[in-house]
Amino acid sequence: MSTTFWFSSSNNFTGPNDCDKYGLEWDIHESIGREGDFSGSYFASGMHSNAHFWYTDCDGEKHDYRAPQVKFEDSKLTSEDFNIYGGWWQNESTASYYYNNRVPKHQKFYDKVKDKPFDQPMYMRLVSETYPFPWIEIPTAEELNDPSKNTVYYDWVRAYKLVDANDSNAVFKSTLKLYNENVSFNAAMISQKESNTVEIPLTYQANKDREIELKLFNSKDEKIREKTLQAYAGYAYLSYTIKLESELMEDTTYKLTANIKPKGGDKKKVLDTSTIYINFTK
Repeated sequence: MSTTFWFSSSNNFTGPNDCDKYGLEWDIHESIGREGDFSGSYFASGMHSNAHFWYTDCDGEKHDYRAPQVKFEDSKLTSEDFNIYGGWWQNESTASYYYNNRVPKHQKFYDKVKDKPFDQPMYMRLVSETYPFPWIEIPTAEELNDPSKNTVYYDWVRAYKLVDANDSNAVFKSTLKLYNENVSFNAAMISQKESNTVEIPLTYQANKDREIELKLFNSKDEKIREKTLQAYAGYAYLSYTIKLESELMEDTTYKLTANIKPKGGDKKKVLDTSTIYINFTK
């Protein structure tokens, strides 16, 4: 039996030639419950993502035009544990995929019929089914009647809305504690050209609106600049600019710390902290 997490359009839409039609299918993940002596046994582990552009031409001939498959390899069977599968439908042309805590992989949709093919709404499908024999071996009657093998468990499903990290999202309030609240930089050290501004790439996760306290220190560990930033609830990646009274010295290492704190609460309470070092060059 399969474990699937996918989207599809409910009907066909008029194609670019008016006499043709197309439908959409976006498979974030498909897998099966066990390995075996069959050609599709690799579906028993990892993550498998596809995007189908179902096209019916003006002669009534049907085509399955697919984007290159995205795969994440794993030595464990999918059925051994819960896994996290994610898809970001970025726009009509591209998508990104996420498996557990791994680096995301990306996909470009098939666009030989339409320049921007994935331009219609789709419904989410959570499905357990069998696959065609002999690609996947059909389950036996005993397996189909075994609750340890005929059931898919979905612990949770979450949908995210992409908004500007600098805009308040007060319209949407959630009581869920989705995140282990934290603040982080994307590297341990960065280099920038000599300037009286510092560009800081920053990531944070916050269940509520928070404050991020930035402190810049020189090579003697003396604080030379401090700034408090608004961090709206959510998962954000953005760049902050710190303005200075004078240019920082080249070939000198500066330290920047970031503390994420409750908003308007105990100023000494720190939910998480992170540090980055900055070198300035000509």
